[in-house]
Amino acid sequence: MITLSAAWVVPVDRPPIRNGRVTVNDGRIVAVDAPPVPDDRSTPIRDLGNVALLPGLVNAHTHIELSWMRGLVPPADAFTQWVRQLFAVRGAAAQQPDHGARVRAAAADAVAEMRATGTNVVADVSNGLGVVDIAAGSGLHGWVFHELIGFREVDHSMVERTRDVREQAAQRQTNLRIAVAAHAPYSVSPELFGDVRDEAAARGMPTTVHVGESAEELALLRDGTGEWAQLLRDLRVWRDDWTPPAVGPGHYIDGLGFWRRNVLAVHGVQLTDDELAVLRARQATLVTCPRSNVWVGVGDPPIARFYASGVDVAIGTDSLASVGDLNLFAELKAMRQLAPGVPAARLLESATLTGAHALGLDAECGSLTPGKRADIVAVSLPSSTDDVEAWLVSGVERERISWASQSRDTIA
Repeated sequence: MITLSAAWVVPVDRPPIRNGRVTVNDGRIVAVDAPPVPDDRSTPIRDLGNVALLPGLVNAHTHIELSWMRGLVPPADAFTQWVRQLFAVRGAAAQQPDHGARVRAAAADAVAEMRATGTNVVADVSNGLGVVDIAAGSGLHGWVFHELIGFREVDHSMVERTRDVREQAAQRQTNLRIAVAAHAPYSVSPELFGDVRDEAAARGMPTTVHVGESAEELALLRDGTGEWAQLLRDLRVWRDDWTPPAVGPGHYIDGLGFWRRNVLAVHGVQLTDDELAVLRARQATLVTCPRSNVWVGVGDPPIARFYASGVDVAIGTDSLASVGDLNLFAELKAMRQLAPGVPAARLLESATLTGAHALGLDAECGSLTPGKRADIVAVSLPSSTDDVEAWLVSGVERERISWASQSRDTIA
């Protein structure tokens, strides 16, 4: 047993504690105390000085397997333009004999970066499940979502055909669980959406979907026109018998019965207030990735409107194909700049407890609470910090971040 003392303790589930202490025993939090605290001479005290202690962060949306694209897909003015650039980069790279090794090396660097910037729980999205072992070996916990794509999928077989891939990946490690996911309204058929919905619900697992990211997505769903329709035709995956639903993406997916608790709706830049209200009513979680949204040409997400709607908001970085780094503190800074009226405490909750709750892991992590895992991040502070929450969402650089304590237990 050891007690960690610090200038600030930020439990997240209650207000910050100046000159607080966190007592840890066997990888679990035993107590979180405000001064004055009676000295227990049987428990050693480690004074960490002018730092803030807070729970490990939850990156609620990323694509570790795309980390090799860092710096290779430039920012775009429109989303489909960015997608075409990504396809071109991917196609050229696939011809290189060392591509597989480059993918794995980049993934290793990416997960090391996440760990070094205070992330311990992740919701990773993967098409091939080829780097799950690397993510798990880094100490990350959480979920890897096996993302299925099939705009023309109509025979209800894809979930079953790909089951062995997920089960084999799950057998190779313990701290990252594997679930199935649907990519997006413009790339997944109604039939496949239903199959993913049923599989996730039957197994009691979370799932995720990209939704409401671009104006092109809205045009496709409205009347089957626009750049997404053209891109699907160019890729020869257009479905002639598909009927545009003539509603927005949030309502479309709701009509498919997809929204429920532990479903992560990623991006939501284009969602209306009515669609956000539907997400709230269904207890789904909205995951925002503001820096990626700008990079791919869809603009700033309406952060203030997200919070005003009452929907649960979590935070992701997205992949290194569309963001410069995987530091969630940088994402918090972007959100603070976009919505200065949202309290810093709520932003920090989105980066920790809300993400953990969405993934069904809030009993184990997401706050400094007695009984939870002692995954505790230490952030060095300026010499005089009175509003620690505001400072933590102003942008924390990697050099200021370290781990004060890490549990060895698995949570997934």
